[in-house]
Amino acid sequence: MITIRDERPDDADAIRRVILDAFPTADEADLVDALRADGQLVSSLVAVLDGAIVGHAALSPVTVTGAERGVGLAPVAVATACQGRGVGAALVSGALDAARTRGAAFVVVLGAPAYYDRFGFGPASTWDLHDEFGGGDAFQVCAFEPDVLRRGSGAVRYAPAFDRFTTG
Repeated sequence: MITIRDERPDDADAIRRVILDAFPTADEADLVDALRADGQLVSSLVAVLDGAIVGHAALSPVTVTGAERGVGLAPVAVATACQGRGVGAALVSGALDAARTRGAAFVVVLGAPAYYDRFGFGPASTWDLHDEFGGGDAFQVCAFEPDVLRRGSGAVRYAPAFDRFTTG
């Protein structure tokens, strides 16, 4: 059974190992470390399976003109040995619940539309929103409150730790 819980102070090393296993470079692990050091983790969740941390999801603040209380879901990591077992879905659902509980009005994500649409995400372009990473159709939003986003709001800005990933 997969358990989703908040990160604890002694989880940082295990989280880093999971992220390093899930991604081809250390960029995402370094990002989470930077967000943690900067106090920019709105929520940091771990997935525990058989007593071991096998997944992680981070929420950090985002800003957009005319909207408040937004968060970005990134990164989401699952240890390769546990992929395809529902860990990622449990993390995304847990992250959305955590976002709502902590008062977020919307969540943005950069990921596969076919995966994230089942959680209530839709194209950010519907609101004329765009990201600074060139995500195109992969840039999506899940709004918890009606009319929280105004059409034409423009660029969504992530926490400064994300600057290493921008396209220009």
